[in-house]
Formats: sequence, C-alpha cells, structure tokens
Amino acid sequence: MAADRQHGHQLLDQLGPGQFAAVVHLLETMVSPDEEGNTVSNAERKAIAEADEWLKHNEPIPHEEVLAEFGLTMSDWERWARNRSRKKHPAEMGKRIVWTEQAKADVRGIESPCKSS
Repeated sequence: MAADRQHGHQLLDQLGPGQFAAVVHLLETMVSPDEEGNTVSNAERKAIAEADEWLKHNEPIPHEEVLAEFGLTMSDWERWARNRSRKKHPAEMGKRIVWTEQAKADVRGIESPCKSS
C-alpha cells in the first residue's frame, strides 16, 4: 500500500493543472458517498441545498406539469425510462421529483426525449 501511495503521488506531481483538477474531482466523488452509497458532487450538494431552500418558500411543481410543458405525459416518461434501462421504476421516480423554477429553466435548455422512443 505504501508503494502504491508513493507511486500515486509521483504520478500526481506529473499532471498539469487541468488534469490535476480532474483527478481531484474524481477522488472527491469516490470518497463522498450519499446515504444510499451513491456519490454526490459538491455542485450537486449545492443544487440540492438551493432546491431545499426554495421549497421552504414555494410549492413544489408537479412532475406531470413539467412534462406537459414539453408536450409529454407520464406514459411518455415511463416509456422513455424503460427504453434506457432505468434501475428504478419511473412512476416511483415521478412521485419523488420536485421541480424548482431554476430546474425547469435548466431543463428547457436540454433537448427533450423523443416521444416515439
């Protein structure tokens, strides 16, 4: 283990600033699992905290309402999720999803899934 650690330090010393930052980010995600064992980045933690704060002052936006803005239904969502081999059933996911205005704005900038999928 000590030899591996020393070799790791030698390799880190050879990295440029961008490469080093990428390795640091990777290591951060590897050592900070959430309660289910998944990793959550600092940016994700910040986004979660902002959403939690927003919810203290606003009503959550139903998942179905956000889908409707894109011309989609829960059936479309479930079909799309099934086709991408999601681990969790999308109907369960939809019940837990809370949308903030910022999240809706962010999603509008992403290409929506094909209804024919």
